[in-house]
Amino acid sequence: MDHLVLTVIAQDQPGLVERVAQCISEHGGNWLESRMSRMAGQFAGILRVDVPLAAHAGLVSALEALQAQGIRVQVAAGGDAPTSVWQPIRLELVGNDRPGIVRDITRLLSSQGVNLESLNTEVVPAPMSGELLFQAQALLGVPQSLSLEHLQGLLESLADDLMVELKLRVEE
Repeated sequence: MDHLVLTVIAQDQPGLVERVAQCISEHGGNWLESRMSRMAGQFAGILRVDVPLAAHAGLVSALEALQAQGIRVQVAAGGDAPTSVWQPIRLELVGNDRPGIVRDITRLLSSQGVNLESLNTEVVPAPMSGELLFQAQALLGVPQSLSLEHLQGLLESLADDLMVELKLRVEE
């Protein structure tokens, strides 16, 4: 079996995921995991599938043919899992929305060798004032060589500059 990672984007419509799933199934593939969402009228997703090596080319062709239905699929070969040992840390952030929050946080994390495993963000109205709040939840892969106290200190300093609240906790 060959692991493939697919990204899908299309105008949101009923049956879109079913058409992708049908292509995978018709080529003996197995849908392993996915993250999918509708945003601003578009549907976007990323998924990992297993497909027999002999069916790989046929599946890629079938997925490319979905373009005629307005479904764009990009295919990438699955890679090996990282050999580094990471400590999973959950990051939660909330603050008044403004441009640059994601850039500044990810710049700091990257400079410390921290891998961003997953990131979910949204902008929502504050309960009482209606001002826009930026919220983020992330799973971080922190190198064993990086002290959590050091990372916490760096993030707290940046959080003060950005005027956001930030929490870190060890993921079980």
